[in-house]
This record gives sequence, structure tokens and C-alpha cells, in this order.
Amino acid sequence: MTLPEKLQTVVNDFAPIDDLQERLTLVIDRARRKPPLPPAARTAENRVPGCISAVWLTAEMRDGRLQFQADADSPLVRGLVVFVADFFSGTSPAEIAASDADPLAALDLLKNLSPTRRNGLTAVRQRILTFAQSHA
Repeated sequence: MTLPEKLQTVVNDFAPIDDLQERLTLVIDRARRKPPLPPAARTAENRVPGCISAVWLTAEMRDGRLQFQADADSPLVRGLVVFVADFFSGTSPAEIAASDADPLAALDLLKNLSPTRRNGLTAVRQRILTFAQSHA
């Protein structure tokens, strides 16, 4: 599935939920069902700079597609970064590098976040882009 198709699927999945707080709760609940990063992956190398909360992001190439895993020490931030990592996982580096897709913006989830949280999420997106460009 291409990133535009994924984005449309995400928008369609969340369309019945008008309340932004409910959308955010659903994102956080989805992340709770994902296993945390193993302690060995919580390294300084995998830590995303620019985030107030501790955020880790890993990437690996499998069959020509990047697979991302994310974790954070805050439940809210963890929900958001896991959502973003899942969105971009399974996509080719070239497609990620050429895309400006932002699933959080498409769901209006950024508008109620503090500027520091938005900056941290921008840093996560930038790290994903850097991984993609280095593997393209």
C-alpha cells in the first residue's frame, strides 16, 4: 500500500470519531497493544534528539522496505510516535523520502499539542526521513 493510500485509510478509519480527544485516546490505546522496545534498543544512538520526553526510534530494512519501531517514556508521546512509526513501516525508502504525508496532521491531532510536543514529533518525522534517505 502506498503512503497516500495509507493516509486515506487512516483518515477513513478515524472519520467516524469527531472528538479530537477520542481520536487521541484511540491512538494511545493502539500503542498500548504494541510491545515496548527491548532495553537493548533504548540506546543513545536510537534516542531522538529534540524531544522533551525520552523517545527512541529504530529502523531496519526488510525486503526493500523500512520497518520502524518507536517507544517513549510518556504514554501520550508513545502513542503518537508509535502511530507515526507504524504509518511509515513497510514503505520503501524512496517513497518515504519523496513524501510529505503526516498522519497526525491529517487527523488534526497536532492542533491540541504543545509546541514542544509538536517539535518533538517533527524530530521523529525528520529521523524517519533521514533513515529513508540513507537507505534510498
